[in-house]
Amino acid sequence: MAEQDPGTGCPRGKKELPAFTWQVRANDRRYHAQSKKKFAFCLSRKKYRGNAIKTAKYNLLTFLPLNLYEQFHRMANVYFVFVILLQTFPEISTVPWYTLLLPLSCLLVIRGLRDLIDDIGRHQSDRSINSRSCEILCGKRFQQQKWCHIRVGDIVRLRKDSVVPADVLLLCSSEPSSLCYVETADIDGETNLKFRQALLVTHQELGSEESMAAFDGRVTCEEPNSRMHSFTGTLEWRGQTHSLDSERILLRGCRIRNTDVCYGLVIYAGFDSKIMRNCGKIKRKKTKLDRMMDRLVVVIFLLLLVTSLGLAVASGFWARTFQEKHSYLAAVYRNTSPAQQAFLTFWGFTILLSVIIPMSMYITLEFIYLVNSFFINWDLEMYYAVKDIPAKARSTSLNDQLGQIEYIFSDKTGTLTQNIMTFKKCCVNGTIYGPGTGHENKQPPGSGSAWDHHGEQKVDVMLLEAAQRDSDPVLREFLRLLALCHTVMVEERGGQLVYQAASPDEEALVLAARSLGYVFLARTQDTITISELGRTRTYQVLAMLDFNSDRKRMSVLVRDPQGSIRLYTKGADTVVLERLRRRGRSEAFTERALDLFAEETLRTLCLASKEVGEAEYQEWGRRHHEAAVLLQGRAQELDRLYEEMEQNLQLLGATAIEDKLQDGVPETIQLLKLGNIKVWVLTGDKRETATNIGYACRLLTDDTEILEEKEISEILQAYWASNNNLSGSGEGPGSSPLSQQCPEASCHRRRAIIISGDFLDKILHKGEVLKEKKGWPWRWLPRGRTGGSQEQGSLVEKAFVDLATSCQAVICCRVTPKQKALIVQLVKKHKKAVTLAIGDGANDVNMIKTADVGVGLSGLEGLQAVQCSDYALAQFSHLQRLLLVHGRWAYLRVCKFLRLFFYKTFAGLMAQVWFAFHSGFTAQPLFEGWFLALYNIFYTSYPVLSVGLLEQDVSAKKSLEFPELYVTGQQDELFNYRVFGVTLLHGVGTSLTSFYIALWAFEDHVGSKAVGDYESFSVTVAVSALLSVLVEIVLDTKFWTVLSFLMVTASLLFFCLFSFLTQSIDAFRIAPAIFCFPDASWNAFTDPYVLLVVLLSLVVNTLPSLTVHAFCATVGKATTQQKIHLKAKKEPEPSVELKAHVPRGSFCRRSSYAFSHQEGYAGLITRGDSLRVRASPGDSLRVRASPGDSLKTRASPGDSLKARATRSSIPEGTLAMSPPASPSV
Repeated sequence: MAEQDPGTGCPRGKKELPAFTWQVRANDRRYHAQSKKKFAFCLSRKKYRGNAIKTAKYNLLTFLPLNLYEQFHRMANVYFVFVILLQTFPEISTVPWYTLLLPLSCLLVIRGLRDLIDDIGRHQSDRSINSRSCEILCGKRFQQQKWCHIRVGDIVRLRKDSVVPADVLLLCSSEPSSLCYVETADIDGETNLKFRQALLVTHQELGSEESMAAFDGRVTCEEPNSRMHSFTGTLEWRGQTHSLDSERILLRGCRIRNTDVCYGLVIYAGFDSKIMRNCGKIKRKKTKLDRMMDRLVVVIFLLLLVTSLGLAVASGFWARTFQEKHSYLAAVYRNTSPAQQAFLTFWGFTILLSVIIPMSMYITLEFIYLVNSFFINWDLEMYYAVKDIPAKARSTSLNDQLGQIEYIFSDKTGTLTQNIMTFKKCCVNGTIYGPGTGHENKQPPGSGSAWDHHGEQKVDVMLLEAAQRDSDPVLREFLRLLALCHTVMVEERGGQLVYQAASPDEEALVLAARSLGYVFLARTQDTITISELGRTRTYQVLAMLDFNSDRKRMSVLVRDPQGSIRLYTKGADTVVLERLRRRGRSEAFTERALDLFAEETLRTLCLASKEVGEAEYQEWGRRHHEAAVLLQGRAQELDRLYEEMEQNLQLLGATAIEDKLQDGVPETIQLLKLGNIKVWVLTGDKRETATNIGYACRLLTDDTEILEEKEISEILQAYWASNNNLSGSGEGPGSSPLSQQCPEASCHRRRAIIISGDFLDKILHKGEVLKEKKGWPWRWLPRGRTGGSQEQGSLVEKAFVDLATSCQAVICCRVTPKQKALIVQLVKKHKKAVTLAIGDGANDVNMIKTADVGVGLSGLEGLQAVQCSDYALAQFSHLQRLLLVHGRWAYLRVCKFLRLFFYKTFAGLMAQVWFAFHSGFTAQPLFEGWFLALYNIFYTSYPVLSVGLLEQDVSAKKSLEFPELYVTGQQDELFNYRVFGVTLLHGVGTSLTSFYIALWAFEDHVGSKAVGDYESFSVTVAVSALLSVLVEIVLDTKFWTVLSFLMVTASLLFFCLFSFLTQSIDAFRIAPAIFCFPDASWNAFTDPYVLLVVLLSLVVNTLPSLTVHAFCATVGKATTQQKIHLKAKKEPEPSVELKAHVPRGSFCRRSSYAFSHQEGYAGLITRGDSLRVRASPGDSLRVRASPGDSLKTRASPGDSLKARATRSSIPEGTLAMSPPASPSV
């Protein structure tokens, strides 16, 4: 029985606790080389892996067996081998076995070469990564070695801009307090920098190569795992134990920024590193049509066996009857009984009818896939000229799957957005400034300023002029706040100011102030120097009230040069507005401006300030100092003091920052939604940021009801309770759908779910979260039921997936790479839907591998996602053309190709069965051997090939205008079991007509040239079936090109040519056993009677198709083109607007607050950890900046500290303020 929770009495979910058995000894390779661990039975292997990675599937020894093993997972290949084996027995063979082995070998070679080329690319990528150089401590000095030579326990030296080769413990760095700044763009696509900090003891003691070589610390930590954002361990050194967390770890794939040198101890190497643990395995992907074809092969094979068995039994009875009637031929049948005759006939018919599943179909299909992939590569509409990146189909076997996508899982940063923040608008003292406010935007003469330092941008002239006039005290305080209230650090490089911002939002705000004449110049531990319209002023920083996700604001308490104390606050409108001293006309106007900014999906912040009296500050400062040294309840007491100070504020205004989307993202998502494709966003970003992007890209609208985690739990609880009651009454769990438990879940299509990774993880770990909250359904779990844990977990999963898929949009924030893949897997498992994942970073690799189709974006952040993807694009907007045009066309072409190929095969070759009824069931072939061999290769393959390559129902433009057409592929309308059954009946009907019309004609009349022999009859049936097939293909082709006409003509010409060559008298004389139909076609078709028979068969076979086409055109379902014409007459679809219309007078206003800054940087600044030089106030830079001055030289993206910091390791608030000081500066 499952262990029960003492509080609720419900079974505990099995929680995977980390095992602290991973021991790393610094500079001790011998220990790590000798350590072993068991992995199967009595077998063991090295516990500590090397740093070399191998993502390739094959090597020289394993390629042939592994590739053949994978290829023979296709049922068709197994079937072909079975037929070849039968052909090796002369007693039942109808054609030489090697004639079938050759096409099968070609098919295997083509697919094998394709897999080999893909794997060679992976080998080259592995070799490139493993050959990167790194400095490793060998003995007492560092040497340059390859990454693959790194081992656990090694000490490595990393320099600025180098990539971290393994998961390492930061020992020390060249920065103050051994800080190290890293960029995780190659991991999560974010260019924001994070900081890591070494332990104080290693920072102080490990300052030279000699001390590094003598370092013998031991790290004990958790076993290698995939948890990217957590690490727990201890360092034992010199008799003391020091705790370790994720703040001390540099992950593999990070890039060192703004740090000259740092040293690290390798903890996890190679496939044990966290990013490699999240990459997942390479999986062979099969399309829905592939899987259906495997099942159809089994069905057709069973039908073949049943048919052969029936004909064999009939052959046995016929042989016995024949022997009884013709006893004088007993000598002929002396060695063969009727049973033996039936046995041999069974295998003979099995071989004779085996061509119903032709190998040529699979070879032709591979060619169609390849050419359709070239069409994707050649599409200029998906070529990104800015970076010279074309679209690339890295996989050639998934094109038709692109036309059946139901769910798209997208990363956010770098996929939907450009990760560029731009100061767009602001509202100050009742005036809105910025684009679209009616003011002329232009670049002022002599000003090279730009609000967005990533590129030149026009500024609002009215705002610049107002700032230069300096007549509005509110505007002055507004701009002063932008220059003072932040955690940005500044550096002078070559006479230029370089800002290192803790987040792109802060960088945009400081640069905006700089453009308007308020230039941040320098800071020390307790001062900040700015230039206000050319006048340098130094402010004393008395306290920094740091930002965190609960407070949603940050404040700075400063003393100006005149001795006055002011508090400057910026934060979310929801928290700042409720802390204002009064609400007047200006505040009401600002709220309306916030509504307008929210409509435009801009990220907003409210700015406020107040004057603080000296006595008030002294008293508050004393209590703050006491709270900062508390051992218990420090954080709560500091929050209370912050709350007390941040009251009675005066509103200065609001800012609006644009998180730039990639071009065409909202329009693309709108088109995909019209095509019944649901887009889910899976991101590691914060909830507010993810929500804001949801509104910006039109996934969410203002009338969307967002389900909170509490509401989700209640819905799942109702679902569980209902299913538990059903299971108690004898019905199976899950038999009642979610819509019955919560009907509004399915009918409210304007609902959306926004959940965090932690909440998701608890749900999917078999209800850990359920027992943490009162009322969760785990309380009603049945106990002691066999397999209950798996059943419970599956039921919760299904309930969550049902709820999520019933909503308009799903956004998952703070999710790990493994959770991204898990979400994709859940939808595939419970919805049986075709999924697509798109991303640009290494954290998206697992998701891309898990989805049915993986798309990698070639962005600024490495190529890991592209290297593991099936399709590579440059922009998210190219997805609409990839799916709605190429995907839909590929699905249409492949489906029509398969249908026509099966039809022509049944129509041409099923006559063998009908002939058996008139040949004593002897498996005597009806057709000439050459006709059987060439029928699927030359006579009928070219027209269906042109259909598979070029067929279109509508143009590319119409496909994008009417995305609703995409639903056809999602519903498997063009090729399914019903379509296959109709095709089978159609082909059987054609063969019956061709055979029995010819038989009827040849029974009673032999023609003017006495044509009535077996060869002429065979040729007549063959030509009747061939022409009927070609006419059917012609009628079914919707898109005609010159190539289409040539293909049909070529088929007829090839039939005439090969008939002449294989039926010539000369060939018969040379090899009568091979060319056994001399002049058969000539003799038959020079008789008008035979021509009339062929014409009659053609007319009878064509009439049903013409009737069906006419019926559908008049009273049946409208064709695709008709639907388009009808819809085109209606009003056109409204264009996508980047506005979310908020109803006037609505009581609840949506906050568009989003700020990517995180807690911890205020402590770094006030402690001085992040400052290289302790400068006196005003000493740092003697710069006089005029309004509009800007950085003439831009730093590289990695050189600006856009740090989304994690929590500082120093206790919160310990030194977050200076002690109270006198008014003098």
